[in-house]
Amino acid sequence: MSRKYFGTDGIRGRVGEHPINAEFMLKLGWATGQVLGGGSTTRVVIGKDTRISGYMFESALEAGLSAAGVDILLLGPMPTPAIAYLTRTMHACAGIVISASHNPHHDNGIKFFSAKGTKLPDEIEAAIEEELDKPMVTVSSERLGKAERMDDARGRYIEFCKSTIPSRISLGGLKVIVDCANGATYHVAPSVLEELGADVVAINVDPDGLNINADCGSTNPGLLCERVVQEEADLGIALDGDGDRLIMVDHKGELVDGDELLFIIAVSRKENNQLFGPVIGTLMTNLGMEHALKAQKIAFERARVGDRYVMELLRQHDGVLGGESSGHIICLDRTSTGDGVVSALQVLATMVQKNAGLHELKQGMKKYPQLMINVPLARRIDIDSCEPVQSAVKAVEKRLNGKGRVLLRSSGTEPLIRVMVEGEDQALVEEQARHLAHVVEQVVGTRVGTA
Repeated sequence: MSRKYFGTDGIRGRVGEHPINAEFMLKLGWATGQVLGGGSTTRVVIGKDTRISGYMFESALEAGLSAAGVDILLLGPMPTPAIAYLTRTMHACAGIVISASHNPHHDNGIKFFSAKGTKLPDEIEAAIEEELDKPMVTVSSERLGKAERMDDARGRYIEFCKSTIPSRISLGGLKVIVDCANGATYHVAPSVLEELGADVVAINVDPDGLNINADCGSTNPGLLCERVVQEEADLGIALDGDGDRLIMVDHKGELVDGDELLFIIAVSRKENNQLFGPVIGTLMTNLGMEHALKAQKIAFERARVGDRYVMELLRQHDGVLGGESSGHIICLDRTSTGDGVVSALQVLATMVQKNAGLHELKQGMKKYPQLMINVPLARRIDIDSCEPVQSAVKAVEKRLNGKGRVLLRSSGTEPLIRVMVEGEDQALVEEQARHLAHVVEQVVGTRVGTA
């Protein structure tokens, strides 16, 4: 479906540039109220991450919703999955998240959750876009929406996170370094871990509105790797700015990515007879995970890249577990959306139950060498119907001789073609990825950049 504003994960862009400005957010709040405010429940939950523009957009959305006659419950800085959870438990008609996830502070965006704590259906997003094109009309004074702040949002979410692992499990004896990316988990994740008994060292927990995701968190875990080794910790946890992504670090300072974490959780679920349906990955999921799951007799399916598509396949197959290499992991048997803190707890619980370290648990999966190269677009191109590129793809696949994969896809958020080659032989993978990226570069006429 063609959309004017909504992408695969809400609305996102640079602050001050349309549509990420105060004027549009005012109208968006009103349009949302027009579409969602007609039922018996006319309350919308609003939360945000720690970027400075969140104050401006929170106020604008609040004003627009009030003008449409919808009440507002303000959560303040809270992780995206916490807003999904509180939307459900507070019986709101929708939840709004002001966040640009792992992007820098100069970006921001809006995500929506339904009353069930899931992403809004396409038809609701389309209805909101339709209202955006209409003149804004304010309801009469006696029908204006009221706003209030929810003072115990943090405590409610902390208790929920703790409830997602068995009460008998204690994290006592584990030393954990947690990197909160100066984002929305800064006042949540350390408390969850401490209350479960862990010895916690928290880093990047001093947000100033501008330092969210800046050289830290799940997209920049280098500092965390160093601190885990320096502090002789058992592991490290890296979250992103809005708390829905997770990367971990073992005691040796080695990264454990989303594929490896998903594998660890899947095996644990199977051993406890709690795994239903296939595990859902994406087109970018490492081939090593697919083979490792097969060895464990666990079914696996690939979705298009994006948590929206992972969720779609989970529902189609009545599955409970899926995720992406980036660390966006969905445990539908625990919560309704991807949650970095909840996912980390599933891994920690497995460590305690098996009395095993993270480094040991990841050994069941051998990652295949993989190289992805981003080719910036000088002009739009249908890569699937481009004969020179497709001929080159077939040639690379022939070189891999059935022991690897080739994937070309357009980025959903940037003007890029992503060229990925994966296989058993690292030298061959790198050689063929660079060759294929060069072919694509010649077609689109711009410069190659390695991911």
